[in-house]
Amino acid sequence: MSSWEMKRFWQDATVQQADGGFAVLLDGRAVKTPAKAALVLPTAALAEAVACEWRAVEEKIEPNLMPYTRSANAAIDKVGEQFDEVAELIAAYADSDLLCYRADSPAELRARQDAAWDALLQWVEREHGLKLDAHSGVMHKAQALQMQELALHLTCELSSFQLTAFHDLVSMSGSFVIGLAAVEGWQSPEGLWEISRIDELWQEELWGKDEEATQTAAIKEAAFIHAAKFYRLTTDG
Repeated sequence: MSSWEMKRFWQDATVQQADGGFAVLLDGRAVKTPAKAALVLPTAALAEAVACEWRAVEEKIEPNLMPYTRSANAAIDKVGEQFDEVAELIAAYADSDLLCYRADSPAELRARQDAAWDALLQWVEREHGLKLDAHSGVMHKAQALQMQELALHLTCELSSFQLTAFHDLVSMSGSFVIGLAAVEGWQSPEGLWEISRIDELWQEELWGKDEEATQTAAIKEAAFIHAAKFYRLTTDG
């Protein structure tokens, strides 16, 4: 039952406690990942979200309509198998965090960046001791090695399921700090996504919206919000 090509053959999807967490069963048979590993979820809430997607299948499995299942598969088959590499990749965003690169001009854009982004940098320093220095321009300026090491430490504390969500939150926003704020509930995912797009929204005000870019941004926003929900379900029993 690991194939994404199969058609629906089951009557119901249920959740059952299993070794290490909770399994999803299709008429009593445990679902497996595409790599044929046991699909065991860390919480009953996440398992139920996955089960709901299997119940909603009408005729043929469509992965795009099953985001919780896809994320769970990725956590087991990919992130779980390459945890250290993924953690290093995501922690590295702290060294070039979006929030640290401010516009030289115009003054109004810079004011918007400072108002929204300074609050986040102050929060992460206060809560985690992660002090990232902001500057003008787009040229890379390395953060202190101690701060880079702290970002990696914070990332490595996550489980494979949590890191799967954190990966998407950080990579889509371009900000380690925004990703951390999303998983810790500093603000709603929708609000944090808007904060990550201050530059793009400024351009839209100046030149108008591009239909294709707007559609792409909407898809990314939905994925960002899903990642935040997925993370929450990894911790809610």
